[in-house]
Amino acid sequence: MASHTLRGVSDVVAYIDSRPSIRGRAAWIWWLALGGLFLDAFSNSALSAGLGPMTTELALEPTQVALLTSMASWVALVFNPIGGWLADRYGRVPPLIAAKIIALVGALLAAFAPTFELVVAGRFFVGAAYGIDFAIAMAVLAEFTPAKFRSRLNTWQGIWYTAVSSNLILAIGFYNLDVGDAIWRWALGSAGVVAFTLLVLQAWKLVESPTWYARKERLDRAASSMTRIYGEPFVAAPEAERHPVINLANRGVANVALIFRGIYLPRTILAATVQMGQSIQYFAVGWYLPIISIAIFGEGDFVLATVGTLIFNFFGIIGGFSSPYLAGKLGLRRASAIGFSLVFVMLLILGFFFDSMPLWLAFIVPSLFILFHSGGPGANGKSLSTLSFRSELRAGANGIIGAIGSLGAALGLMVFPILKADLGLGPTFLILSLVPLIAAIVCWVIRWEPTRAEVSPDEELDAPQFTSEKTVPVREEAV
Repeated sequence: MASHTLRGVSDVVAYIDSRPSIRGRAAWIWWLALGGLFLDAFSNSALSAGLGPMTTELALEPTQVALLTSMASWVALVFNPIGGWLADRYGRVPPLIAAKIIALVGALLAAFAPTFELVVAGRFFVGAAYGIDFAIAMAVLAEFTPAKFRSRLNTWQGIWYTAVSSNLILAIGFYNLDVGDAIWRWALGSAGVVAFTLLVLQAWKLVESPTWYARKERLDRAASSMTRIYGEPFVAAPEAERHPVINLANRGVANVALIFRGIYLPRTILAATVQMGQSIQYFAVGWYLPIISIAIFGEGDFVLATVGTLIFNFFGIIGGFSSPYLAGKLGLRRASAIGFSLVFVMLLILGFFFDSMPLWLAFIVPSLFILFHSGGPGANGKSLSTLSFRSELRAGANGIIGAIGSLGAALGLMVFPILKADLGLGPTFLILSLVPLIAAIVCWVIRWEPTRAEVSPDEELDAPQFTSEKTVPVREEAV
């Protein structure tokens, strides 16, 4: 078999883009990266499923609930950019593996914690793992996805709701085992099992991104990775024949400043707005669906309330796995704008009529909220930040924008229980409806669309203009 010669980033990208599908070891890497996102969702929602029993067992005040539920997001806010920086400097695989070890420690510490303070400490580790993993996993997905399949990055949203639903099913199983108020310990401990399984599989199957190697001008390593991943021989061209990397960002942490300049600034604003808006609305409403479900179905039946929440999240699975198709048809930006607009309407209905609407409507409206969220902006903030930047900026940009999203998640998690306690559910929904309204306006105004316009190697970092969705410059790399 003749060897493939790599002269630069373009050769790596051209081969990946030429693949008719994602198969073999590349498929293992792709799905294991998504598996990390499954763990992130599973770990976050494990606390949600058992929040009511935990509040009872530990006799928590509303402020303690707010601190506990938001702790992971506050920590992720710090560790998102740290994870992105580590991935851009040292590669994608080492920090991904480290994140699974940290997640395992956090799950075990929280599950066996005898006091509220130690549960909070466990959630600190969970947040650190979540922050490190999410920015990097999305970069890995982008760098192993052929251009024609780029909308598949939104698959992570369906994986998220699958993880949340898995937690709810486990909660029902644990409830039937008569574990009592300790059900939350079982839910948090099960996240440790997932973390350990992924740790073993990722350590066994992951291979460093050849695109990252090529952008770092390490073509020998890129060729070795390509050979291991695709089972065909790859060799690096002699030094004299290699193509230089254009606009190489090699200033370490200072690279972060590039995403706030020139053509990248509108992209950053758009991605950050979608990410923060969807985080606030999900973690202020979607994450608390078990509590909302209890308000709808009553406090007397844990299983009925949990099944109700499970059905809500089934709409999330439908929307999440539909989002790649919607993004391909509408574009990430337009799908986000439409989704935010519809979520705004659902929150208005909940705000004005929650206490008076019939049971069937009280069930339908939250379901539609989850459907419109997951099919639109829920997936698109991460995808927008992943697809808008070059390889050596990608994980770092994901880290910064992910930190903004974590800030939104922390605010949503803290605000909901406090507003609910002070004002009730109806007014809380009305206040929160401002979030999707503002986000929708931004999405309609900024017209960058990475599924219609591609990252170019000749982008001037300080150029005053930015690429609209009608312009298609020469492709730099697989995104």
